Formats: sequence, C-alpha cells, structure tokens
Amino acid sequence: MSELTYYDLRRTNSMSPSLPVQVAKELGRRIVAGTYTPGTLIDDENKLAERFKVSRVVVRDAVKILVGKGLLDVRRGIGTKVKARNHWALLDDDVLAWHLSAPLNPEFLTQLMEFRLAFEPKAASLAAMNATDEDIQAIAAALEEMASSTNDVDRFVVADAHYHGAILRASHNELFISMECVIFSSLLVSIRVTNQNDAENKSSIPFHQEVFDAIKNRNGELAQSLTETLLSDAKARLTQLMK
Repeated sequence: MSELTYYDLRRTNSMSPSLPVQVAKELGRRIVAGTYTPGTLIDDENKLAERFKVSRVVVRDAVKILVGKGLLDVRRGIGTKVKARNHWALLDDDVLAWHLSAPLNPEFLTQLMEFRLAFEPKAASLAAMNATDEDIQAIAAALEEMASSTNDVDRFVVADAHYHGAILRASHNELFISMECVIFSSLLVSIRVTNQNDAENKSSIPFHQEVFDAIKNRNGELAQSLTETLLSDAKARLTQLMK
C-alpha cells in the first residue's frame, strides 16, 4: 500500500503540491526512513538546492515545513539537525504517510495498535448510543464492501479502513473522529506484515459483523468489549508475525 492510498482515505487535497511541499516530502521520507538519523545534520541549502534542482528559497521553505512538523531544528552557525522522534508530530498526516514508504518499524506499528486499543472500543460504545440511521448505513456499506473484496487485498484493506472510520464518525465525538488517521496508518502498515489472503480476510468478517450488530442494537457495552477483543487479537497476531 502506498502513501497515495493513505491520502485518498484522508480525502486530502488532490492538487499538485508546490515545490517546497514536494521537497519537504522527499526530505521527510528520508528522515522517517532513517536515511537522516536523529541528531545528525542534513545537507546545507546549496547542496539540497542542487540535488533537487530548485532554488535556495524553495529549500528554505521546505525546511520550515519540516520544522513545523517537529522533524528538523535549525541552528544558526550550526546547521539543520534532525530531531529525536519524541519531538516529531507523529499524528501529522504526512508523517504517518511517510511511514508507508519507510522500512517497517515494528515498534511504531505496535504503538499504533496500542493507541487504537486505547480509544476505538470506547468509540464503538459511543457509536451504539449516538449513531444515526445514516451512520448505521455507512458502517453496513463498509462491511458489505469488506465481504465482497476478500480476494483483493488492496480493496479489502481500504474497506476495512472505511468500516472503522465509519464507527468513529458514528460516535459523534470530534476527538475520536480526528483519530481516524491512526486507524488508516495502522491498517496500511500492518498489511505489510500480515500479507492477508482470501481465507484470512473471510475469517475476520464475522467478528466485524458482531461489532456492527452490537452497535445497531444499541448495546454499547457489548460493542466496546467486542471491539477490544477484535483489536487485541489483531495486535497479538501482528506481534507473532513480526517475531
């Protein structure tokens, strides 16, 4: 799965990015991939301008973008240094997307799953209480898409993302809804580990159906418990495969 899939799921602007944004993305991918490691200096403006065939102003603006995302620190007389990961805006759409181009980071994937476990079960519980008829239809449509695309990994993962995103939106909690970026990133990264096949995809449908039924039947406690089980099982499987 590519960065483009993530951006499509997030429904970001499809217009061609400006030169500074393009350069920022190229540098950002290298930082997230570890080509530039935390604490090291990146090339100076002249070298970057020459490498990317752009002006120094473009490079300067690109660096400002990455400073804003917490990836770089500019020190006069010293240079531009890559900051430690604990300073990065890890929930930024670009930073999450760049992990899809980077070598697999098992620790980060585990953290994404742990984060999902922290909020998705509660969101499912709220969805059971707050979902409108339109919300229920959106979850059902995503579930139907999952069931019809078990033999197509890309389609299945996108449908899975739509399913979980629809549940977040059905919670009608703005903070939970804003966390769909974590779900999308987690699913798109984890597919590189699980390499799902038709049988595995089919076997997951009944568990997603149970969560949907609990939400539709307004059983918040059951929806929360089933979602926690669904995510815990997925986390355990990922952990085993990564070993």
